[in-house]
Amino acid sequence: MDEDTVIKLVTNAAADVFSTMLGLSIETGEPFHQGATADAEGVIALIGLAGSWIGTGMLKCSPEFACKISSLMLMADYESVNGDVLDAIGEISNMIFGNVKTELEDLVGPLGLSIPTVLFGRNFSAKSLGCQTWTVVPVRYGPHQMEVKICLTPSHNCASAQLPGYLRPCASLGS
Repeated sequence: MDEDTVIKLVTNAAADVFSTMLGLSIETGEPFHQGATADAEGVIALIGLAGSWIGTGMLKCSPEFACKISSLMLMADYESVNGDVLDAIGEISNMIFGNVKTELEDLVGPLGLSIPTVLFGRNFSAKSLGCQTWTVVPVRYGPHQMEVKICLTPSHNCASAQLPGYLRPCASLGS
């Protein structure tokens, strides 16, 4: 799978979701790569992809942007992060990466999408055990920025050396 294709799918999905669900026209910055472990602060949503390709999608933004997104989506005023804000960011991640998944399926076959996990805090790290680097697409609306990240690899590349024993695919267990 071509990285430019993945970047285009992520960019289009983010633009479509922000436009349709939030009424916002976003700008995207220059995509870049980031190591598998990233220092994090703010609100992040993680969602897994599985099939012939496996990986993770991640949204990362400030608490202020999370509140703005949630206020627009839920038509209520959120000034601080709470359960509703976390739910709204989880749903935004589900929509963005659901769109990416649907488009990827035309290229790689059926894929599954996990339920999003949303975290909020300061001074923590997030790491994907199955990937070495993230492809990051910065998204901006006014003074706010969100990073839309994805890491994908063919499932056969998920070698035993990359994953601890308890995370290895079932096919490799007891073989």
